[in-house]
Amino acid sequence: MLQSILDNDLYKFSMQQAVHMLYPRAQAQYEFINRGLTPFPDGFASKVKAQIEMMAELKLSLDQKAFLETKCYFLTPVYLDYLESYRYDPGEVTIKQNKDVLILKITGPWYRTILWEVPLMAIISETFFKMTHQKPASDQARQAINLNKARVLGSNAVKFADFGTRRRFSARNHEQLIQDLLSYENHTMAGTSNVHFAHQFNITPIGTLAHEWFMFHAILHGYQMANPSAQDAWVKVFHGDLGIALTDTYTTDIFLSTFDTFDAKLFDGVRQDSGDPFLFTDKIIKHYERLHIDPSSKTVVFSDGLDVEKAVKIHHYCNGRIRDAYGIGTNLTNDVGVTPLNMVIKLTKCRTFLDKPWQNTVKLSDDKGKRTGDPKELKNCVSIFHLPDG
Repeated sequence: MLQSILDNDLYKFSMQQAVHMLYPRAQAQYEFINRGLTPFPDGFASKVKAQIEMMAELKLSLDQKAFLETKCYFLTPVYLDYLESYRYDPGEVTIKQNKDVLILKITGPWYRTILWEVPLMAIISETFFKMTHQKPASDQARQAINLNKARVLGSNAVKFADFGTRRRFSARNHEQLIQDLLSYENHTMAGTSNVHFAHQFNITPIGTLAHEWFMFHAILHGYQMANPSAQDAWVKVFHGDLGIALTDTYTTDIFLSTFDTFDAKLFDGVRQDSGDPFLFTDKIIKHYERLHIDPSSKTVVFSDGLDVEKAVKIHHYCNGRIRDAYGIGTNLTNDVGVTPLNMVIKLTKCRTFLDKPWQNTVKLSDDKGKRTGDPKELKNCVSIFHLPDG
């Protein structure tokens, strides 16, 4: 199911470089969260474990390293040398099954364990559809669907990227999707978050950072300093490259309260990953205007559960007032006639050093239904920010 160590999202590699550089002693624990309460078939954990064991054989080739040096100019030679020596350690993953409930945890040094999340979710998704014998639409039907999406997005001038690695139907379907999208003559596909397919098709790998970066900094500096300290650390590593800030770890309103003129000018834009995208657009435009920054010089990357129709609607709503781009995930890589899994793997605990106690991490989001973390710690975080509970 995984043919390459690069079969992962770019933001995992960029964050790994940052962790490797700044926090080499930090420890992390991730957990699988089955949001949809999907029952898993007998023997599922064993099948996934077999795939995990095979991941230990994956390694960076010289050709892949050369691609990263060219396309990902922000990755340092020191980091690329480290990645060349990196091997997945299956001992960092514990997986078991209690009847139809899957229990999975990843524990170890953050600079190592950070790469597991995305490929593990891809394996869980593909294994589920194989074991439940769910038949997708035919190759011909899927190609027609893909080409129609490319046509609609292209005709509406919607700049988009594939963000669908985590919940794809299969690696084969993911590859076919990208091939189909690129084959459309007037496509507006800017790239893919998947570095392996970016390499295979010689397109741009796209991504910056994820919620876990902010969640760790909340442990390091406290909730109220999480956003500014996370951004400062990011700038220290990338010096202005990868300048799309993620707003909703502790809600966008809290983020904007410290997103001052300096940061707003330094960062190229922001990413919307929860909440109402139309209200978000208005809020961000007003924030830039309040800081005397021309919103049309900035970008919003929309990435929250998009499909093609929603992306088109948001694009027309932006209407040149602010630059817009779209990361479309599951609707691209798992629109084959089955119901995609509703699942995540999230950072749940971390510690800054081995001799420090483990601390629970939480994410609030702009959707209360997407909050994750220990209930008591979530309540504490909400209280600190004086947000409505529940």
